[in-house]
Amino acid sequence: MTENTPESELGSIECFQNYTASEVFIQGLAGMVDQQDVESMIRAQKQMLQRFEKTNEMLTNCNTLCVTRLKSASAEFKKHTSTLIEMRKDLDNIFKRIQALKIKISAQYPQAFAVGLEVRDADMESNVKQTIQNNNEGPSEVSSSKEITQEDAVSVGTLKRANSSSSDSANSHNDSSPYTSDTG
Repeated sequence: MTENTPESELGSIECFQNYTASEVFIQGLAGMVDQQDVESMIRAQKQMLQRFEKTNEMLTNCNTLCVTRLKSASAEFKKHTSTLIEMRKDLDNIFKRIQALKIKISAQYPQAFAVGLEVRDADMESNVKQTIQNNNEGPSEVSSSKEITQEDAVSVGTLKRANSSSSDSANSHNDSSPYTSDTG
């Protein structure tokens, strides 16, 4: 072994005189790290880079696909929205026409109209009772034709409101349409 004398240290310093301090530090680190470990780390980094590039490409394709599907879905949504708006306008018009016909018929044939309403109300009440019984018994597999629907309930409520008002005139601005609101 060599002695640690000032002359031997001076000789080792002389070999690094042409290098900067950072280069000397890097050379010292390079001597401490095993070259096989460095190569395995580089291989692992290259594999990760390839995976990240594939993942990035897949995400880019997914993003492109989502953009095209969003465009088609938004176009369909706008179309369906306009269809619903048209249907609402049509239903409002139909409801107003029905109300006008009811008023006209009740004015021309008040007794027959009252009997018809009583029969319908009695039928609706029996339907409601039957529905309540079916709901209390549990879900039935076969739906009865006598079961009340939401539209029937709305029309009964509308008929009761129309019958309870004392002024059933065609010029009444009282719109009791279930399809209209102050904002619509």
